[in-house]
Amino acid sequence: MSSIYKTAKNRVFEILGKAEDGDRISKIVDWSIMALIALSILSIVLESFSILYYRYYSKFRLFETITVIIFSIEYLLRIWTADLLYPESKHPYLKYIFSFMAIIDLLAILPFYLPFISADFRFFRMMRLFRILRLLRVLKLGRYVDALQAIVKVIKDSIPQLIMAFVICFFVMLFSSIIMYTVEYPVQPEAFPNVIAALWWAMCTLTTVGYGDVYPITTIGKVLTSVISLVGIGIIAIPTGIIAAGFDQSIIQKHRSDLEEEMLIEESAIEKMNEEALVALQLKISNRLKEYGYTTMITVDNKKD
Repeated sequence: MSSIYKTAKNRVFEILGKAEDGDRISKIVDWSIMALIALSILSIVLESFSILYYRYYSKFRLFETITVIIFSIEYLLRIWTADLLYPESKHPYLKYIFSFMAIIDLLAILPFYLPFISADFRFFRMMRLFRILRLLRVLKLGRYVDALQAIVKVIKDSIPQLIMAFVICFFVMLFSSIIMYTVEYPVQPEAFPNVIAALWWAMCTLTTVGYGDVYPITTIGKVLTSVISLVGIGIIAIPTGIIAAGFDQSIIQKHRSDLEEEMLIEESAIEKMNEEALVALQLKISNRLKEYGYTTMITVDNKKD
């Protein structure tokens, strides 16, 4: 029984993981979950149309119930197989529960269960705010799409630089808002009543959005706004450059690892060759080197008895 239990657990772990070549069941499960995530997001969009929501309310609820049941089973199975994911951890189940993807899995299904926890109508009205958490289901695709995994890895590796970039952006906005408050407050106190209110103008200007509801009317203010707008273009480009550099580095590392893997495969293939294959390979290498001017680098001698 123990052997059957371990075999079943290992198989569930393989199915829930990213599908390997030749594992048809795992691929079907992966594509089914991705399709369910896409349909779930589509359902959230369609529910925003009141005419569709009230006309097909029961169908929306049925689909949501089925979706949550499937995602709940997936979540529980991943907890069950956590010891296979973290074999060296002393507390693999807790480690998985508090991992990023596990928290995403929980938040994706939590809005469905929260109304059953409390009968307080005020709490029930607040549930409308929690429904947006269902959008987090799209992050579950990170398990199956390499591109999303690459994005997450690049952002994770660039966190220190990104934090510093955002700190710089904040201080530039704060400095700009102080300047504009000092210059514009005397002539339009309703638009720039304090430094905090001026932050809205600074954010719109530095991000080059420019909604136009707050703008300077003094000559000095207009000149400073032009300068701040130009500075904003460079400031906003900093995080973009950091992430772009991270992607370049990630691509280079990926190519390097692929080349190393190919070399290991070739070395393994050479080790498995028999005597005749090795002699034939040596002759091919010798002939290929002759094209580059090497005449005596490799020679093939007759086998000595």
